[in-house]
Amino acid sequence: MAKFELKLPKMGESVAEATITSWLKEVGETIEADEPVLEIATDKVDSEVPSEVDGKLVEKLFEADDVVQVGQTIAIIETEAEIDSDDSFDFEEEPEDEETFVEEVEASVENAKQTSAEDFSGSSRFYSPLVKNIAREENISFEELEKISGTGKDGRVTKHDILAYVENGSTSAAQKPKQAPQGEKVETSRLEPAVAKQETPVRSGEDEIIEMSRMGKMIAHHMVDSVQKSAHVQSFIEVDVTNIWNWRNKHKAAFLKREGEKLTFTPIFMEAVAKTIRDFPMINISVDGDKIIKKKNINLGMAAALPDGNLIVPVIKNADRLNLVGMAKAVNDLAARARQNKLKPDEIQGGTYTVTNVGTFGSVMGTPIINQPQVGILALGAIRKVPAVIETPDGDFIGIRHKMFLSHSYDHRVVNGALGGQFVQRVAQYLEDFDKEREI
Repeated sequence: MAKFELKLPKMGESVAEATITSWLKEVGETIEADEPVLEIATDKVDSEVPSEVDGKLVEKLFEADDVVQVGQTIAIIETEAEIDSDDSFDFEEEPEDEETFVEEVEASVENAKQTSAEDFSGSSRFYSPLVKNIAREENISFEELEKISGTGKDGRVTKHDILAYVENGSTSAAQKPKQAPQGEKVETSRLEPAVAKQETPVRSGEDEIIEMSRMGKMIAHHMVDSVQKSAHVQSFIEVDVTNIWNWRNKHKAAFLKREGEKLTFTPIFMEAVAKTIRDFPMINISVDGDKIIKKKNINLGMAAALPDGNLIVPVIKNADRLNLVGMAKAVNDLAARARQNKLKPDEIQGGTYTVTNVGTFGSVMGTPIINQPQVGILALGAIRKVPAVIETPDGDFIGIRHKMFLSHSYDHRVVNGALGGQFVQRVAQYLEDFDKEREI
């Protein structure tokens, strides 16, 4: 019998570690090749790690909630297969996103079985290569596969689901897990973790105790770490964005027709921030101990709300090199794929400054927490119609203007009040001086 080391696979250029959330197999249980052994989580996505061989799990080297580095051995599997000590699953190409790296593992094992042009890629559901191969071999159409109810994590179709469908010859057989004859041991390792991970509120008297989600815990840790690490200071400024308001209303319909994209305020604000960073490059830095790292590229993070209320920060790389059309397309694309959980790992890495739109929720202003290891973050408040004093050569008068507040949080260890205040003031100047005759 040979001992096979199950390692944490590589999950993309910027992902170095993952947290074990649960074990799907226990020591002593048999495992089939491609069968998930444990579930892991990066800072944004949950995934499964499958076995690469048939065998028996003989040792778990980590427990739930342990953090594991890419390439570390997670478990030992005893197998009768011949093991090449130099053979490992190391992905040179970055997967489309963190959740699909498991698909690449299974694809490398099942590559020899890819005999059909049908790849089921048109589905919004996740199908492992093993499930796809069974579907091809059994001549199951795309429409049939879409109708099979899954019992795996997040409703995924498992090997057992599709085999039950094949055996019973109808989708009704796959609506519920196949029942074993009386006295026969029922395999529940694929079903129990999904049930166990449900965050069922626990009642204590009249109160409910709700377990924080994994992402919520990570965000909480990140926020507390930032407050403890950086000396947060805020500067606020009110901006008249009437010209921008009117210009957008004038061009948004034509822009949508020509580009097939909505023209929002966000790319206009992001353009102004990128220009201001070029004027004040010492905002585009990070701190490493007693050293300051001045960043060459201007990579703007754009905080986006997810359906569950959590935030994710996709990054617009080299934002200062984009024109307004390019910025609008980048903003719309990243925001849409963030809501669909389809961002690539590197698209949420490498930011040098972050912008968050608290006005989306009606807030007039906010005091955002710095996104480490950056040293500044700008909050955009809600745009409001307000009475304001308008200065003209013929005198002052009261008029209705569209105004908003900019709230700049910065790390006072390396950004003094003058730089922090001048930065947000320059952003305001770019916005107020927006050319209302500008073509797009």
